[in-house]
Amino acid sequence: MKKVRIIPCLDVKDGRVVKGVKFEGLRDEGDPVEFARNYQAQGAGELVILDISATTEGRASGLEVVRGVREVLEIPLTVGGGVRSVADVERLLAAGADRVGVATAAVERVELVSEIVAACGGERLVVAIDAAGLVDGSGWEVVARSGTVRTGLDAVEFAKEVARRGAREILLTSFDKDGTRSGYDLAMLRAVVGAVGEDVAVIASGGAAKPEHLLEAIEAGAQGVLAASIFHAGDYTVGGLQDWLCERGVEVGP
Repeated sequence: MKKVRIIPCLDVKDGRVVKGVKFEGLRDEGDPVEFARNYQAQGAGELVILDISATTEGRASGLEVVRGVREVLEIPLTVGGGVRSVADVERLLAAGADRVGVATAAVERVELVSEIVAACGGERLVVAIDAAGLVDGSGWEVVARSGTVRTGLDAVEFAKEVARRGAREILLTSFDKDGTRSGYDLAMLRAVVGAVGEDVAVIASGGAAKPEHLLEAIEAGAQGVLAASIFHAGDYTVGGLQDWLCERGVEVGP
C-alpha cells in the first residue's frame, strides 16, 4: 500500500490566508508565511497554496506569496489559482512551486492538461476538480470559477479524461462539503478513485473536522487528505493526526 499524505492547505486572497464555507463568507486567518513555517514545524510533508480569487479576478497567482513561503519552506509546495497556460505554470515553478494546480482553465480547455504534461512533465501537475452533487443525487457536476459556474460536466468522466491526458494527481474538492466540517464526500471520492485507477493519486478535500473523517477518506481510496480549518483553528496538529492514523495501521509519509 502506498503511503498516505496529510496535506495542510492555505486558501489565499490578497496575500492573506482566508477560510469560508462553500467558497463564500471568507474571513481573514493570517499570514501565509507564518502558517507555512508552523505547519512545517508540526511535521507536514508538503503544503498546498490556492489563490482562490485569481481566476475570478482574471489574474495569475500572486508570485510574491509563493516566493515568501518558499523562503521558509523546505518541504514540497503545490500552488494553484489563475493558471491558464504553460507559461503560468513555468512562472510558478520558477517562483518556488514544486507542482502547480490547474482548475478552471482545464475545464474550459482540457487540452491544456496535455500541453502542461508535455512541457513540464506530469509530476509537476495537479488537476484540481471542484464538484457539487446533482439535485437528483445521480452524480456530481464540475463547478468552476470558485464555485460560481456550473459547467454541466460529469465530475467522474472529467477525472477520467484528465487522467487519460497524463495527469497523475487529482485534488478532488466537494463544493457541498467545503468548510462545513461534516466530513468528505465519500461517495464522490469512491467514484473518482474507481474511475481513474491506482496510478492516479486522488487527494480528498472539503469537509474534514476530526481524525475519523481523514480515516474514512483513506479507506475510501484517497492517497492523500487535504485539510485547512482543523489546522488553522488549532483543533489538531499535522503531527498529531499523523500519529493518530499510524496507531490505526495507516502508513503516513510523503
